[in-house]
Amino acid sequence: MNQRRDAILREMGLAPLWRLRGAGQVEVEPAPAEILPEPAPVVLESAPVRESAPRPARPDLRESLQQAAAPAVPAQAMQRSDTGEAVSGLDWDTLEARIRGCDACGLCKRRKQAVPGVGDRQADWLFVGEGPGAEEDERGEPFVGQAGRLLDAMLARIDLKRGEDVYIANAVKCRPPNNRTPEAAELAACFPYLQRQIALIRPRLIVALGRPAAQALLNEEVRIAASRGKLFSHNDIPVVVTYHPAYLLRNLQDKAKAWEDLCFARRTMVGLKAS
Repeated sequence: MNQRRDAILREMGLAPLWRLRGAGQVEVEPAPAEILPEPAPVVLESAPVRESAPRPARPDLRESLQQAAAPAVPAQAMQRSDTGEAVSGLDWDTLEARIRGCDACGLCKRRKQAVPGVGDRQADWLFVGEGPGAEEDERGEPFVGQAGRLLDAMLARIDLKRGEDVYIANAVKCRPPNNRTPEAAELAACFPYLQRQIALIRPRLIVALGRPAAQALLNEEVRIAASRGKLFSHNDIPVVVTYHPAYLLRNLQDKAKAWEDLCFARRTMVGLKAS
């Protein structure tokens, strides 16, 4: 393993732990996948005072976003739900009440409760995942299981914390049976809720965690490996695509790639705050 990759793995908490087993014998034991080291301080430029008017876009960044934006979506792409008109003017409390009582798709039949989202409602950062799992369905909050603990650790590595300038939501608000991937019709039915959340939050940057989240935001077929390191755009908001934490728990070798994606997102945010 070269020095650069070794350094990246140490950042993600995958460096080996050395333990003395006996006289003259040393054995290597891998660190638990869900544990990351305490975050090193990250120096970011101070964010300007939030104003009610739309933020001016940095000219060179806007140009790059327009070049990276998804091409026109073909006719057979995911069709949006008519729910959009019904929720387009809702405030936060009314929106969340509508989500909790939603029956726009079959996922409502087996849920214990819908999971609208959690965090700072004026956040600069919006993280969008796939859908609730079993623990999320029980507690009504996204990313509270093992994948949630990994997400919290990932946030800490770039000096972020759940609920502080961060909002976390999912592409679908109800748990798919057996945690399967949401179907296109389910993503379409739930998308107006996510779209309204984005309009209310007005984040500077969206991080799509996994393929379903990216496809819901970009409304096109997405391959994570091909999308990493690129800026996409959703309604002129930059979108960074990376792996879902649940995927990383099953594929430890890609944690280093996720760390690179977080660094890319952090650099993008610094540029947005400087504009």
